[in-house]
Amino acid sequence: MQQHEFPRTTVVGSYPLPEWLKVMPSRPNLRDAIMTVIATQELAGIDVVTDGELSRFDVNHPETNGMIESFIAPMAGVYRDFTREEMEGFSRQQGMGFRTQPAGVVRDRIGEGRLNLVEQYRFARPLARNELKCTVTAPYMLSKTLYDTYYRDLPALNWDISEALKAQVSRIDAPVVQLDEANLPGHPEDTAWAHESINNLLAAIKGRRGLHLCFGNYGGQSIQRGFWRDMIPFLNKLQLDHLVLEFARRGYDELEAFRELRPDIALGIGVIDIKDNEVETPETVARRIEKAVDVLGAERIKWVHPDCGFWMLLRSVADRKMEALVQGRNAFLGR
Repeated sequence: MQQHEFPRTTVVGSYPLPEWLKVMPSRPNLRDAIMTVIATQELAGIDVVTDGELSRFDVNHPETNGMIESFIAPMAGVYRDFTREEMEGFSRQQGMGFRTQPAGVVRDRIGEGRLNLVEQYRFARPLARNELKCTVTAPYMLSKTLYDTYYRDLPALNWDISEALKAQVSRIDAPVVQLDEANLPGHPEDTAWAHESINNLLAAIKGRRGLHLCFGNYGGQSIQRGFWRDMIPFLNKLQLDHLVLEFARRGYDELEAFRELRPDIALGIGVIDIKDNEVETPETVARRIEKAVDVLGAERIKWVHPDCGFWMLLRSVADRKMEALVQGRNAFLGR
């Protein structure tokens, strides 16, 4: 298998937290855990790996993978000492019913603050032999989890978050930077303006520019409802190289909609269901890839991967699903 052959394999980002890091969260143990996670992916044959997003782990919030709070908490302008009125105001915000409290309250202009994504990537990079991508939660999703008393305008809040993230991403030399957006697919009414802050951030990426979109994975549940066809006009406005899309859980009937996607945007197709403990067979994975290629053509399908991150699964399940992903891709190429 040559690395330039397509489709290449990758993971979306997160990996189940090793138990020893939960028990003894320290910088040496974090390094050991990241090294283990990367080596596990490489041994499985994954072409482009991640650090498992382990640097986002917070001992005070072990039930989440830090996709929101690790970005929001260090930013200037965000506060986490909520008043009762702020908690009640957040509870009335549309689309956040699955959260009991906001990730933070915006009381001043957003800035980088203590956010240090650059150091997190540099910490992990020497531990990988394969290409190591950097994953960053997109500004829209971060904005939706906040209670805003300063801007009182979602697009304006989005923009300043993208500016703070842009200052960080511009200094990261990753071969692939992937933005993660699991809220916007359920709110297509906001796509008329949401592309602006995403393109602002994409413009700062030095390597290949990817965007992961899904309908949520909170406690192993899909949070958002919607259809891929409603996202196509939005996707055609984005200045990126490839998409990383959820399909295995939803099925592949919606592939047809992507015939309307700009031909220069490569597709990544989810072929591993991360909301199911059953491990796919390589033959199942190969059939799913073949279905996507039959509908859209081999020239469009450049990546195959899980639907979303692995953080909700047991490590033994995640590891076998990665092996099935690689074996299924190889079986497809051998046909």
